[in-house]
Amino acid sequence: MAERSALHERRAVLEREWARWVPARARPETRELPSEVAASWARSLSLVDPARDSAPASGDEVRARWRESPLRGPVTELADELRSIADDAGFVAAVTDESGTILWTCGGRVMRRRAEQVNFAPGGRWDEPDMGTNALSLALRTGRPSKVFSAEHLVAALHGWVCYCAPIRDASGRQLGVLDLSTTWDRSHPLAMSTVRTLVTAIESRLHSAPAAAPGLRLSCLGPGHATLDGSALRLSPRQLEVLTLLALEPAGFSPEALREALYGDLPVTITTMRAEASHLRRLLNGALTSRRYTLTTPIDCDAADVLTALKSGDTATAVHRYTAPLLPASDAPGITRWRDHLEVAVREAVLASGSADLALRYGERHPFDLQVHEYAHNLLAPGDGRRGIVAARVRDALRD
Repeated sequence: MAERSALHERRAVLEREWARWVPARARPETRELPSEVAASWARSLSLVDPARDSAPASGDEVRARWRESPLRGPVTELADELRSIADDAGFVAAVTDESGTILWTCGGRVMRRRAEQVNFAPGGRWDEPDMGTNALSLALRTGRPSKVFSAEHLVAALHGWVCYCAPIRDASGRQLGVLDLSTTWDRSHPLAMSTVRTLVTAIESRLHSAPAAAPGLRLSCLGPGHATLDGSALRLSPRQLEVLTLLALEPAGFSPEALREALYGDLPVTITTMRAEASHLRRLLNGALTSRRYTLTTPIDCDAADVLTALKSGDTATAVHRYTAPLLPASDAPGITRWRDHLEVAVREAVLASGSADLALRYGERHPFDLQVHEYAHNLLAPGDGRRGIVAARVRDALRD
């Protein structure tokens, strides 16, 4: 009884804080909220309508993505255990990909029906730009296990829930998605988080003991950036990551002078310094970098190059889905800056020429102050489409900027 009373009291406190800050779209300044929840509210208020009734649906074929996901095998092996835990404790279990799109769920019939009402189901998008503050979005953003209870959720439709979530990583440390256990707020229990952690460990152990990753060089440079060679993480300096990114985007390569300019521009840096960075990178790549003219001698799988390929083939939906962040946003290398601007403009123009409200909405989620994109989405949506309210709020916020 004491635990239940404490839950009621905590929920009441959170509802008062939500009513105090969220309708006013004010940045929370209170000790009643966990700091990461308050920060997430502040980020989300300009992007997400707290009155929305469910998560948006992904425009992609979720079943195909689940078939291709590296998480499918380990989760399938543990499916019976996950179902047993979900059924016995009254939870819904969910697995997402790295974007926050749910790929797989299980649970009892009653709880699954309740979850489906808010689209906590395959295809639902639960990242922060889509659904604001929730355990999945926090785990994706922070890379740490997260719990969100009742009115800590930004969206009011989720105040009846408590969610426990932890990220799932591959052997190189790359985050592949998250595992979430969710239930009604009154079933909140301190052991739920340890259960999630244990299940994630079981998934990762199967994932890491799976057959070795396909050989090759893989580069993620949309966002902070990381690279792997034959499945093992490469420890690259920021400059070496810039070199690899430039080589992936310009496979014809660079003369020493052209690479120095692309990296340093007008800075008084000698070609000798640049050659030293390239030499170190060559050793890390087991010699797969030529020296007289800098080119890669092994194929490279690169997320930014995938976006360009999709754009060239007219596949705007794939380009928007894969364009998850700006190219190496912390870099000020002239060559990277030029490519960053090129990708941004190319994807944006493709969206504005697409005639697709869904693509304009998705692009607009990541670009909250792009007035033209929001107006374009608003014009494409039918008068009775509930998403017009969200877009209208984005237009207003962009005009304020």
